[in-house]
Formats: sequence, structure tokens, C-alpha cells
Amino acid sequence: MQLLRIGEAGAERPAIRAGDDAVFDLSTITPDIDGTFLAQDGIRRARAAAEAGELPALNTEGQRVGAPIARPGKVVCIGLNYSDHAAESGLDVPTEPVIFMKAPYTVVGPYDDVLIPRGSSKTDWEVELGIVIGQTGRYLDSPETALDVIAGYTVSHDVSEREFQLERGGQWDKGKSCETFNPLGPWLVPADTVDDPGNLGLQLWVNGELRQDGNTKNLIFGIGHVVWYLSQFMVLEPGDLINTGTPAGVALGMAGQPYLKPGDVVELEIDGLGRQRQVFVQA
Repeated sequence: MQLLRIGEAGAERPAIRAGDDAVFDLSTITPDIDGTFLAQDGIRRARAAAEAGELPALNTEGQRVGAPIARPGKVVCIGLNYSDHAAESGLDVPTEPVIFMKAPYTVVGPYDDVLIPRGSSKTDWEVELGIVIGQTGRYLDSPETALDVIAGYTVSHDVSEREFQLERGGQWDKGKSCETFNPLGPWLVPADTVDDPGNLGLQLWVNGELRQDGNTKNLIFGIGHVVWYLSQFMVLEPGDLINTGTPAGVALGMAGQPYLKPGDVVELEIDGLGRQRQVFVQA
């Protein structure tokens, strides 16, 4: 079972995708897939309604797929969370999670165009496991109990502009919060249906060429640890998105640094969580 949102930007319809690929309308259960839905046991209610045959079928042919959650309250990111990525970036492996934020408006659909910012010469790609929070988390007791506040997992593309991020002074956020810089989805996969989120393959291709090929088993700080750690510094709220870091293979660390240019096509996939595809266009 997966949750998704179908329709034009700003007018998406909540839906559920069953095991046989049939898609059903969730509008009778909730107006949207958002923090309120997640906090009010929405995933269980949606599953029960689908299993009881209470939801109408939804024709998705030719329809846009939006991000699987409405605009999150915040997008929290973990930097340098794979040792091979830290090495290719020329940075030390962190002793505590590196935290930065992305603006919530960066979140777009998994197949939407991505805008290369004006003045950009170093727009880069990063495939990441996204965590969606389903319950309020503050001062969580342990990495093990932190898993209980996770609603589900999704594919997240943490697009980055490296000059803005690393060469323009200040924090990383200015290279991370450009418009359309976080394609998300296609689905939100409930946490209780993902056997082992700590052992998922992640791949990314640019114009058909494999650039990233990693696995979440190589995270420096695991999923439970990341959620627990963040809860010691901020309140995690239903609908929040956490990007957990990217493996090696970004343009920044490659010979010649082949940054993205207009017309480039990026595809990315995580085991069991679906696949994205974006065309990069000039803003």
C-alpha cells in the first residue's frame, strides 16, 4: 500500500495505491495527505477503508503525480551522512549529525521540472531516503523509540547549488532552498510495510548514466538515531520531512564536476519506494 496525491499543483487529490496497482480516491477520508491526516491515525483509517472496499476507483491516466504529502511544516536535512560522500566532498566524517534546513516550498512532485537558478553554474543532484513524521516527537528517549513517530518513507531528491552552498559564505541553506529543489515521491510508503529501511538500495542516473549507487545500511547515523537526535533540538511535527543524506557520486566529487545544465534528465530510485524523473530547465 502506498499513499499519493494526484492532480495539478495546489489541487492534488489524496489517493491510495493498492497492491494490484489500482488507485482509489481518499477524499472521503481526508481533504489531503498532510500533518493533520497523519496525526489522526489517517494511514490506518485509509487502509481499513481500502480493505473494506469503501473507496471509489480513481483514474490516474494522464494525471500529474504530486508530492505524496502536502507542503511540510519543515524540511530538515542531514549532511555528510555517508562516509564516501564526506570523502568526495573533501570534508571530515562528522562525529554528530550535521543539520541544515530547506524551505518547505522546495517540495514538488516527483516528475515536475526542476529549475536551475539564475546565476547558477553548479547545480547538483542527491538521491536520499526521506522520512515523514507521523506523531509529535520531542526529547525522544532513544533511537529505538524514535522509530515510533515515523509515518513512512519516500524518495527525496535534495537538489543543491554548490557555489551558493559552499562559496558564498554563511550557511548551506542558500544552496539548498532554491525553488523546486526537493522533488518528493512518487509515494509515501507506510513505515509498517517497509521491512528494513536501514537496508535499501539508492540509485540515481543522469541522462541514463548511473551516477549514484548506495545503500542505507551505510548511513553513518541510522534512521532511528537521526530522528532521536533531531528531537533533542527541535520539535518534530506530523508532516515534517527529514532528508537522511546522500551516498557518493555527486557532481561535486567527480572528475570534471559535470554539473547539471538545461535539458539534463535525472532519474532516481529507492528499493520499494518508487522512481522519480525530472528534466532540468533554466529559471
